[in-house]
Amino acid sequence: MTAISFPTSVATPVRTTRLRLTVRGRRVLALLAALPALIALGSALALGGGAALASLEGGAPADSFESVVVSSGDTLWSIAEEVAPGHDPRDVVDQIARLNALNGVSVQVGQQLAIPTEFTEGR
Repeated sequence: MTAISFPTSVATPVRTTRLRLTVRGRRVLALLAALPALIALGSALALGGGAALASLEGGAPADSFESVVVSSGDTLWSIAEEVAPGHDPRDVVDQIARLNALNGVSVQVGQQLAIPTEFTEGR
C-alpha cells in the first residue's frame, strides 16, 4: 500500500495590530494639534498685546472727583449715605470702590477716597 502524505502545516493568519498611542505619543499629538493656536496667540501678544496697558496719560480730570478723608468709625456705606443721600448707597459704594480701585469695602482711618462729583454737587 502506498501512503500519500499531505503537508499538515496550516498557514497562520497574519494578525494586524491596531495603532496604540502611549501617553507620550498622546502628548506629542496634542502639542502638534495645539501648535497653530499657540503660534497665533504668541503673535497676537507680540504685535498688539500691550495696547491695553494703563498709562498715566488720559486719567480722570482733576475736577471730576472730590476727596474725602476717612474718619474713625466710617465705612464706605456711611460715606455713601453722607455724600449722596438721594442715591442708592449700593450704587454709590460701587462707584467709590471702582474709582479708588478698592478690592473690598474696608477702609482705614486717614485714607483719602475720591468721590465722583455727581454725588458731591448737591452738598
